[in-house]
Amino acid sequence: MQDRNCFGSSQIEIINQAVAMAEELVSNDYKMSASQWLGPRYDVKTLAELKPEEIIDGPFAQIIRYKGQRKNTSLGSSTYDFYKICLQDHTIQSTLDATREIELFPFALYIITHELIHIVRFSQFLQNFEASPEERMEEEKRVHLKTHEILKSVQLEGLSSVLAFYNDWRVPYEDLRTP
Repeated sequence: MQDRNCFGSSQIEIINQAVAMAEELVSNDYKMSASQWLGPRYDVKTLAELKPEEIIDGPFAQIIRYKGQRKNTSLGSSTYDFYKICLQDHTIQSTLDATREIELFPFALYIITHELIHIVRFSQFLQNFEASPEERMEEEKRVHLKTHEILKSVQLEGLSSVLAFYNDWRVPYEDLRTP
């Protein structure tokens, strides 16, 4: 098992800036007004704030769906999906250490934009959260394409290296299948 170092305070500040920018970019792309935006329906957490069962090795982030319920209500009809973006600090840091041309802010911007697109797609019923493994792989490709589409025109130092890092996710889906 790899060492699981948490982000420090300066890195958390960078993550918060990436979250704010990703929210704006995704909201603008999906043409969602402030009242339509999903802010109360998701949260972004880093390793220090995750429960043990929310920590994984491998991916940079995962989305966990919980059932939320408005206060002072007991009816099942008042429940809603609440998504938690669980950033895996240790995996992100390991990749940054191994890939010197990638910096935290543009990398976090890509990761968070990607996860927010997933949440928008789940919320708009464009993708089922409980999809089969093959459907999930197809969805990953669609979301990587959408993430690239949103970020390709953003003028941000270091972003081109991050986009290049994810090039393999933009190949035709058939090419990702093993023979």
